[in-house]
Amino acid sequence: MKCLSRNILLSGVALTALASTALAQQRQDVFSLGEINVTASGDGGTGVGSAVVTRDEIWNFDRGSLDRAVNTVPGVVSTFDSNGRRNESDVFVRGFGRWQVPLMIDGVRVYLPADNRLDYSRFLTADISEIQIQKGYASVLDGPGGMGGAINLVTRKPVKPFEAELQGGLTFGRNGAQEGWNTYAMLGTRQQNYYLQGSVNATDRDFWTMSGKYQPTATSLEDGGRRNGSDTSDWRVSLKAGYTPNATDEYTINFIKQSGEKGAPLNVYNNPPVPPNSYWRWPWWDIQNIYWLSNTQLGDASYVKTKLYYNTFENALDAFDNNTYTTQSANGRFRSFYEDNARGGSIELGTRLIPQNTLKAVVHYRADTHTEWNHNRPTHPTLSSIEPQQKQSQETWSFAAENTFHLSPSVDIVTGVSYDKYEITKAEEFNSTTRSIFNYPIGGSDAFNWQAAAIWRYSDTGQLHASVSDRSRFPTIFELYSTRFGTAMPNPNLGPERARNYELGWKERFANDTKVSGAVFYSDVTDLIQTVQVSAGTTQNQNVGDGHFYGYEASLETRLAPMLRFGGNYTYIHRTIQDASQPNLRPTGVPTHKTFLYMVWQPWERLSVTPSLEVTSNRWSDVSTNPVQAFPYTLTGAYTLFNVQADYKVANGLELAAGIKNILDQNYELAWGLPQPGRSYYVKAKATF
Repeated sequence: MKCLSRNILLSGVALTALASTALAQQRQDVFSLGEINVTASGDGGTGVGSAVVTRDEIWNFDRGSLDRAVNTVPGVVSTFDSNGRRNESDVFVRGFGRWQVPLMIDGVRVYLPADNRLDYSRFLTADISEIQIQKGYASVLDGPGGMGGAINLVTRKPVKPFEAELQGGLTFGRNGAQEGWNTYAMLGTRQQNYYLQGSVNATDRDFWTMSGKYQPTATSLEDGGRRNGSDTSDWRVSLKAGYTPNATDEYTINFIKQSGEKGAPLNVYNNPPVPPNSYWRWPWWDIQNIYWLSNTQLGDASYVKTKLYYNTFENALDAFDNNTYTTQSANGRFRSFYEDNARGGSIELGTRLIPQNTLKAVVHYRADTHTEWNHNRPTHPTLSSIEPQQKQSQETWSFAAENTFHLSPSVDIVTGVSYDKYEITKAEEFNSTTRSIFNYPIGGSDAFNWQAAAIWRYSDTGQLHASVSDRSRFPTIFELYSTRFGTAMPNPNLGPERARNYELGWKERFANDTKVSGAVFYSDVTDLIQTVQVSAGTTQNQNVGDGHFYGYEASLETRLAPMLRFGGNYTYIHRTIQDASQPNLRPTGVPTHKTFLYMVWQPWERLSVTPSLEVTSNRWSDVSTNPVQAFPYTLTGAYTLFNVQADYKVANGLELAAGIKNILDQNYELAWGLPQPGRSYYVKAKATF
């Protein structure tokens, strides 16, 4: 018995040491030059209002896309686009969606100037070292738009003279049919003064399988089993070259290209669809980024960072006649083309020349160009027509400064200000009656932002912080000019939305590897962009909405026994939006309660079993019917998902894993009429060299 106890104790010590070593290694391969600013970061990337999803968590919970990865974080929820037709995943950070929370890759924003309807399920995660999430408080140094926070995908960087990694996996539906596959390969080298790395990440899914508890209605366009229109295909290539002439300076050139194709499952309650041209497919959804990042030390106390980038986004949307997806001849059917590009950069200066004080300042510039055109009724023998290309463009500037005063070794006071300005420089539109291009009035706006935080590290293991952040975000071209098929009036003078975010937070690390944290938050939202009825049959976007988002978060991680770890988090959030012209308005997509729990059982050094549980309450969703309902909302989306993964280390550098998702085969909808996958199985392997 004494030998057994001694072995268990030694095993626990070894596991703790291995975990510490793994964390150190994990931080080593983080491309730190691509990280965004984190206020009061002191323990590997977390600070005021921030969270990090690590590469190990992505593997252990099998979170192969961005939307699924961030759903493990308190205060963050992934959801299905409430409209449904676009088959898009959105992410809300403390109640703020993709229009108010910028998405970045290595600190370079991914932005679609037309409407910024990013599909978060298109962003793969196998080649990501960590996902940074700023909640409420996003530093003004990282550029405009951080009204509700920011999300940053940080790529990997090689740490050894030679390294490589291979991953591969298969997924299966509840009936055993293979749904799809995924793969990842990386090759890199780190030498004394330079490093090189290349990777490719791909996933392909022919379909996903619905829950066996789904019961179609007699007229439903979905009969169950394999979900119609659920096929997707995505791949991403990443190349990185870095020059490190000394211990402080770094200069890198980076290239990322990702390409996607997807279908669009139909609403299971509407037949015919609403609207009738909902038979959609995206034949391509492509993003390409090339960017330069550098850091140069100036003496002992100062530095300069530079960033230059050129991004492109291209996609096409097909609207078909019916569910055969073969012809596009009826009125209102089309192939819509988007071609966007952005060029820009920033320069950041920082110094600690004044004792007990760190001052940083940055200038950002970005120019976006959006080009669109339609091929209308492309398969019609006589009425097919192609529009001329229409261009819209805008320029955005941001001037920001942040100062950290080290009041004492344990207390920091952080203040930041920024001035943001954007201008629409071109706004073309096509008149289908006159068959000519005309120009909308151009517009623009500016905004002043400020924020402050106080951080008290009251012990070596504990911290308290308080923060306030007053930030804005500018409208998209869609919000400024879209006529919604002739039913809306453009508003080129539409102003920015604004939110003032407050937070009180605490975190502590106790003995036995126990970590706890919590935060209380409140957001006062003003000038929300809402649709207003300006005349019979005509609407316009105006800054008329006000709202209040508030709630709290709590997280816990602990080791219950040498071979058993437990963790989890809980979020409560309440949102209200007032709009005098829409008394029945309901904010959609965010559940009031959200819980994520997990356990890691490691009976042997090479074997670990990780069960996890996701529980959410319901959320408001749009109801799209014809005729329109007087109260076009419903509560849906409550679910309890039980998942498990078993991981076996065959040898050093070789792992095999198998798992089950939605073990209970729950049938649930994140948006009305759009069921989510039922039970599925997967196997995967990873080899590192």
